[in-house]
Amino acid sequence: MASKFGATTRQLRQLMEHRGKEGRSHIDSDFGGSASLLEALQVDSNSGLKAEDTSELERRRAVFGANVIPARPPKTYIELAIEAAKDPTLIVLTAAGVISLILGVTLEEDKSVGWIEGFAIFIAVVVVINVTAFNDYTKEKQFRGLQEQIESDQRFSVLRSEQVIQLVTSEIVVGDIALFKYGDKMPADGVVLQSNDVMIDESSLTGEAMLVRKSVEKDPMLLSGTQVMEGSGSMLVTAVGLNSQSGIIFQLLTGVKAPAGLAGEVDADDAEGADKGKGLYKDRGIPDEVRKRHKSAPGDEEEGGDEGEGEGKATDEDEDSGSTKSVLQNKLTSMAVRIARFGTAAAIIAVLVLLLRFSIEEFGVKGRAWDKKKDPSIIVHAFVTGITVLVVAIPEGLPLAVTISLAYSVKKMLVDNNLVRHLHACETMGNATVICSDKTGTLTTNRMTVVRAYLAGRMFSENISSSEIPKLISDLLPDCIAVNSSYTSKILPPEREGGFPKQVGSTTECAMLGFVNNQMGKSFETIRKEHPVESFTKVFTFNSDRKSMSTVIPIENGGFRLFCKGASEILEKCSQAVAFDGGFTPLAARDHTEIRSNVVETMASNGLRTICLAYRDFTREDVEGLKSLRSAASLEAAAADGDDDEGPFDNEDMVVSHLTCLGIVGIEDPVRPEVPAAIKVCSRAGITVRMVTGDNEKTAQAIATKCGILKPKEGHVVLTGKEFNKKVRNADGNVDQALLDKVWPNLRVLARSSPADKFTLVGGIIKSKLSKTREVVAVTGDGTNDGPALKRADVGFAMGIAGTDVAKEASDIILTDDNFTSIVKAVMWGRNVYDSISKFLQFQLTVNVVAVLVALICVFAIKETPLTAVQLLWVNLIMDSFASLALATEPPVPELLNRKPYGRTKPLITRSIFRSIAGHSIYQITVMLVLVFAGNTLFDIDNGIGRELRAPATQHFTIVFNVFVLMQIFNEINSRKIHGERNVFEGFFDNLIFVFIFILTLIVQVIITEFGGIAFRTTHLSAQQWMWCIFLGCSELVINQIVVSVPKHPLPTIGNEPAIPEPERIDAKILWMRSLWRVQTQIRVVNAFRGQVDRRPSVINAVGGSSDPFAMTSPKREPAANRRSAASQLSVKTITGGGEPGANTVVDGLETDV
Repeated sequence: MASKFGATTRQLRQLMEHRGKEGRSHIDSDFGGSASLLEALQVDSNSGLKAEDTSELERRRAVFGANVIPARPPKTYIELAIEAAKDPTLIVLTAAGVISLILGVTLEEDKSVGWIEGFAIFIAVVVVINVTAFNDYTKEKQFRGLQEQIESDQRFSVLRSEQVIQLVTSEIVVGDIALFKYGDKMPADGVVLQSNDVMIDESSLTGEAMLVRKSVEKDPMLLSGTQVMEGSGSMLVTAVGLNSQSGIIFQLLTGVKAPAGLAGEVDADDAEGADKGKGLYKDRGIPDEVRKRHKSAPGDEEEGGDEGEGEGKATDEDEDSGSTKSVLQNKLTSMAVRIARFGTAAAIIAVLVLLLRFSIEEFGVKGRAWDKKKDPSIIVHAFVTGITVLVVAIPEGLPLAVTISLAYSVKKMLVDNNLVRHLHACETMGNATVICSDKTGTLTTNRMTVVRAYLAGRMFSENISSSEIPKLISDLLPDCIAVNSSYTSKILPPEREGGFPKQVGSTTECAMLGFVNNQMGKSFETIRKEHPVESFTKVFTFNSDRKSMSTVIPIENGGFRLFCKGASEILEKCSQAVAFDGGFTPLAARDHTEIRSNVVETMASNGLRTICLAYRDFTREDVEGLKSLRSAASLEAAAADGDDDEGPFDNEDMVVSHLTCLGIVGIEDPVRPEVPAAIKVCSRAGITVRMVTGDNEKTAQAIATKCGILKPKEGHVVLTGKEFNKKVRNADGNVDQALLDKVWPNLRVLARSSPADKFTLVGGIIKSKLSKTREVVAVTGDGTNDGPALKRADVGFAMGIAGTDVAKEASDIILTDDNFTSIVKAVMWGRNVYDSISKFLQFQLTVNVVAVLVALICVFAIKETPLTAVQLLWVNLIMDSFASLALATEPPVPELLNRKPYGRTKPLITRSIFRSIAGHSIYQITVMLVLVFAGNTLFDIDNGIGRELRAPATQHFTIVFNVFVLMQIFNEINSRKIHGERNVFEGFFDNLIFVFIFILTLIVQVIITEFGGIAFRTTHLSAQQWMWCIFLGCSELVINQIVVSVPKHPLPTIGNEPAIPEPERIDAKILWMRSLWRVQTQIRVVNAFRGQVDRRPSVINAVGGSSDPFAMTSPKREPAANRRSAASQLSVKTITGGGEPGANTVVDGLETDV
C-alpha cells in the first residue's frame, strides 16, 4: 500500500530531523524540491486533498499514521484500590485489626466470638478502600472525558477541495496543506510552502528561547507543538502523531509505543541514539526541560513527596520545585495540619491514659500478675481506641468533598460555557475581587461592521457611490483591504435564511471585507484571485507591538506597491493623502493633529474602532535605493547569521514610511446587551471590573461607559499604556509597587496597552497590600502575548472563539462563547465550591469535636469509649463520604453574588461557622454525656459501663451510638447554611442527591442498629427507645435556631493566615490531570491538600526556558525597530467626581463575616 506514494514514513521522518538550509538541501536532493515532494505525496498545492474522498484519507492514516498521541492507559480499579490501601491510617487500622483477630482466635476464652471485632475492623477498612477506589475511578473517567473535550476543541485551518476548512487536529493527515498564522500551535510536522515574515518559537522542543525565522528557501522545516509568534503561511504536512519529531521524543521518554503494525513506531537505533545526538537533538541531546515535560506523566511522581505538588499559581518559595497552591488550598492545608496535630495529641493521650490506668489499677493496686490470655487483648484494645480517636479527629471525608465539589462544578460549568483546564480555578474564581477584561468579543459582540468612512476629506456613513470618491480610492481601497489581510479571513453565506453572513477569521478584517463587497461594490474574492498569496513579495504581519499589517506586491513596469492598514497611528507615517479631485494633499504635523482630533477622536468617542488605510508605490529606482540604504551593521549581522541575501523590503522602518493615506474607516462593535447587567452584578458582588484593551482611548472610554465600568462622580480614571508606565515606574525604569498602589484603585480603563502593560497591572494588583483581604485577580486574554498575564493572574480566561492556541495553553478556563456573562457564572460556581466545602467543614468538624471530646472524657472517667472502632469507622469514613457527596453537590443560588468575595486572607472558619460548630458541639456533648452516665437510669435499662471487653452489646451503648449518628444526620440539614440563615430547608428539594443520601443514611443506620449485632456492638431497640432517639436527633433543628441567635462578633475565627507571598515569576509547568492521581493516592488531609490539580501531559509544553516572566510566550529576539509611535500615547482622562481608592459598591445581602 505504501508503494503507491513516492515517499515512505521513514524517509519523511528522517527529512524532518534536519534544520535550516540543510533541510532545504535534503528536500531538493532527496525529493527533487517541494513540487516533487507534493507530487510524491499525491497532493495538488492549489486544491489540497479531496475532502469527500474518505477512503483516501483513511489510506493515508493507515500508511503514515493518525495525528494522535495515545494516552497512557488509565489505572485499573485494582490499582486504585491498592493505592487507597497505602494510606497510613488505614494501614495502622488494618494491622490493629489483624492483631485483634489473631489474639481473639488464640487467647480468648470464647473463641467463637473473639474473632469478630478484628474481622469487623478489617471489613470496614475493605469497604473504605473500595469506596475510595470507586470514587477515584469515576472521577478519573470524568476528567478524561473533559480532557477529550479540550482536545476536540483544538482545530486548524486546512485546504481541502479548494476550500479552507477548520479541522480537528486529530483529523489532519500526511499530505494535507495546513494554513497557519500568528498565534497558532503547529498540529504536525511539515514543510513550508509559502511564508510571510514567519517567526517560530521552538523552545518546547529544543529548549532554546530565540525565535527562528522560517521561509521556503532558508529553513522550511516546521515541527508539531511549536508556535507561530509572527507571520503566516502554509505548509505541507509530512509527519503526524507518533511519527512527528515530538511524537518520537514522547515515545522515547514516556515508554508509550505505537500500536502494533503502525509504520511510525520508534526503531531500536532511534532509541539507542536519542540521547547521543541524533536528528533534532544532534550535538546537544534532549534538553532537560523537554525531558521533564514528557516524563511528568500522571502517577510518575513518588508518593508522599512534596516536590512538584500543589495547584494554582506559584509562590516565590515554591518556584524552583514547581509547588503551587490555590487560595482555598492554602487555608485547607493550614487547617489540616492543625487538625492532624490535635488528633495525634488526643490519640496519644487516650492510649497513655488507658494503659497507665490499667497498669496502675491491675498491677499496682491489685498486685496481680500478667495474664497472657486477657491482658494482650486489653493493650491491643487501648491502641485500637487511640487509633480510633485519631481516625475521628482527621476529617477523611474532606478531600473527597473537595474533589466531588470541583468535579461536579467543572461538569456544570461546561454547560455555562466555561471549559475548566485547571481545577483550582473553580474555587479561586469564587474569591476573585478584580476582573481585568478585554473589550473586543468579551464585552462586545465581536460582530463588526464598518459604519463610517473618511475618504478624500469627506465623511461617509451610507453606501458609497463611485462618483462620490476619486477613482484612485475606488480602485486602490478595495485592493488594500482584500490583499492586505489574512486570506483565512472571509465572509461566507448565512447558515440559515434571513441570518447574518458568517464571518470567518479576524472579525475586524471581515468587517472591512464586508465594506468592500457591500459599500464599495467590489468582490474581495475576485481581488484575491488576481493576487494569490504566492505572488506576495513581503508581508509584515500584525502583532501587538506593530499594531499594523503591511503587504508588498509586484505591479506593472517592474515596480512594487505596499498596502498598509492598522491603528490610527499609521496616520503619522503618511506624508500625503488622496484629495477629492484625485490629486494628493500633503500632510504636515498640523494636518495630522487636525485629522486625529476631528476624525479619529470623533469616531472613537462614539465607540468606533478606527482603522487607517494607506499605500505606497516603489519604482525600480526606489528598490535600488532601499538596497543601498542597508546599514553596515545590518549587513554584518545578516552575514553572521548566514542570511546575507536579505531583500530590499526587510527593513520595515524604511519601507513603511512616506505613505499615502487612502482613508480611515470606523468599525462598530456593539456592546453585548447582557453585559451592563452583568457588570452591575459584579459590582453588587464586590468585584471591580477593569477594561484592558489595545484600542483607542476614546473608543475604550465610550464602550466602558456603555458597559457601566466607568461611572460618573466616582473618580474613575482612564489611562493609556504610556501614561500608565510613567506613573508606575521610578527613575530607573522599574515598576515601583508604591507608585502602582496609587494608580490601580481608581483605574478602570487601560487603553492603548501592550501585553507588558497588562502583565504589570495584574502583577501589581496581586502583590498590593492596600486591601485587608488582598486582591484575587482574574484576567481575560485572546492573543499570543497575553500568555504572561494569563499565567500571572490567579485565574486566566482565554477566549474559545477568538483566542490563539498559546493563550488557551496559558489559561485556566476557556470561555467557549467569549462572553463576559460566562465569567460571572464562573464567579457564582466558584463561590458555590468554596461555600460547599465550608458547609462540609461545618458538618465534619462538629462530628470530630464531639466524638473526640466524648471519647477522651469517657477514657478518663470510665476507661473506655462508648463508641467502638467499627462504629466510628462508619461515622467518620462511610457516613462522612455520603455527607461530602450531599453537601458538595448543592446547586449555586443567585444570592451567592449578593456578598463581597472572601479574598486571600479571609479565615476559613468564619464566626458564623465557629458559632455553629461550638453551639452544636456543646449541645451534642451534653446529650452524649447524659446518655453515657445516666442513660441506663433514664431508659430503665442495664448499664453498659464497666462490662467485659467481649461482653454482648447493651441497649445502653446502642442508644448512645444511635443518638450520636441521628444528631449528625439532622445536623447535616443545618450545615446547608453557613451564613446564619434560619430557614435551613430553603432549596432542600432542589438537590435530589442530598435528599436521596439523607434518606439512605437513615435507612442504613436503622439496619446497622437493629442488625449490626456483634460486628457493630449494637442490639435491638424498642419502639419507644427509637422515638426518643429520633426526637433527640430532630432536636438539632430546634437547637440550630437558638445557635443562630447567639451574637457572633465576640467569637474568634480559625484559619486567618498571613497573606501568602506572591510570585515574581510564574512557572508554567502546570499540568491538567495530576489532581486525579493525587486524590487517589492520598485521601488523608495532610497529604491530599498538598496535591496538585493538573492536566494529563500533552506532547508539547508551550513555554520556553526563559526565566523572565514576559519571555515565557515571547522569547528573546532582536527587534526590527521600535514600533510604537509616540502619537499612539494619549493623555489621562478622568471621569468627573470623587471616590475613595479601592472602594467597592456592595448591596447588603446574606450575613457575611469580617
